[in-house]
Amino acid sequence: MVIYSILIILAVLVVISVFDIFFLYGVLSTFAFIVLMPFYYIIRVLNGKFLYGWKEKLGFIKNPQLGDKVIMFHGVSVGEVIALENLVKKTKTEFPQHKIVVTTGTKTGQEIAIKKYSQIADFITYFPFDIPFSVNSFLNKIKPEVVLIAETELWPVFSFTCKSRGIKLYCINGRMSDSTYSLYKFFRYFFAIVLSKYTKILTQSEIDNQKLLSIGAPADRTSVMKNLKFDVKKSDETVDIGQENFRVIIAGSTHAGEDEIILKAFKQNFEKHKDIKLLLVPRHTTRLPKIVEILKSMNFNYGFRSKGDTFKDFDVIVLDTMGELSKMYSICSFAFIGGSFNKTGGHNPLEATVYSKPTITGPSIHNFRDIYWLLSRNNAGKIVKTPKELTEYMDKLLSDKEFYEQACKDCNTVFQDQQGALDVVINELHKVI
Repeated sequence: MVIYSILIILAVLVVISVFDIFFLYGVLSTFAFIVLMPFYYIIRVLNGKFLYGWKEKLGFIKNPQLGDKVIMFHGVSVGEVIALENLVKKTKTEFPQHKIVVTTGTKTGQEIAIKKYSQIADFITYFPFDIPFSVNSFLNKIKPEVVLIAETELWPVFSFTCKSRGIKLYCINGRMSDSTYSLYKFFRYFFAIVLSKYTKILTQSEIDNQKLLSIGAPADRTSVMKNLKFDVKKSDETVDIGQENFRVIIAGSTHAGEDEIILKAFKQNFEKHKDIKLLLVPRHTTRLPKIVEILKSMNFNYGFRSKGDTFKDFDVIVLDTMGELSKMYSICSFAFIGGSFNKTGGHNPLEATVYSKPTITGPSIHNFRDIYWLLSRNNAGKIVKTPKELTEYMDKLLSDKEFYEQACKDCNTVFQDQQGALDVVINELHKVI
């Protein structure tokens, strides 16, 4: 009798684990959401923050009437949304009969999505909470044929619901940090079931691929696609700002507090390297009066791109025009990428890397952490922790010719190794659409 009882219990557990685990997860996640949401809201308010997009995340979105030919892209925050840009554009061209939906998980991600995709996407909204009511309400209105989720966000209810509705679900540009991997590995039996619901899992690297396989990703549907963020093109425009006979350093997309840092580092290096010039590119031109004040206080002779000033007459030129930064990287020796000595999270270094130009960044890089990880494995990119370290590394690039040339070669190597991801995804879409 005891043996029979044990067998019955085991059978029930197997049935639950295979067939009803998502039902149980849905019940528990809904219960947890109802209980914890009021506390979460209070904490946000006390911290001076508020909930954004909560109605949309609950599934209360307007019905966009998109029809039954919909391709949906999801990027949780800024970095992922930016990474999807070229893919979304290419998809719109390759599948003109389909509607494009873009979703995000954060307020900043939503703002970037609206800025970048308002003329491309047919609908932009928030990704639903991973509870049955929200997911079903969302999918009833969007009705996607294919869903592509950037990086590795594993939402159990969403994945199960997509599978049950016949929606093709992709993980693209997949990656997994060591800390996330430890958590997923601990619950690998559960996540193996979640991953089985995906049509295809496409990872950034072989390391990411092996991590996902080890937590149960289906081997026949998991492969390396490389990194979408590396599908950056060089500008065809030529640049002439009197850079001949000079080594130009670009400080791209600087924010408040960073201009002083880069100008001090440049000034210290200028005392040793008289052939260097600086192109200072503030992220926001509204800061120009403050930048001029700093330049004057540090006794720089400076000019402005908008006035046609050149390095023949000035040591520092402020790029105060719009849309020219990316092509300017073609003339530099190396670049400092701003937004990294504050809490901005950095900006994309690949606009410089595509020209085989080494980059330096401060410690705040969470928007592009995966890219800097690839670049910093060799000399293609350097993450510095302090202004002093920035000054010293600039000197190394300027003083050590062999080191600098290898850094340029490393840029080219990394870039070539990572390109091609966009075409992989487009080819996958052609297989199922």
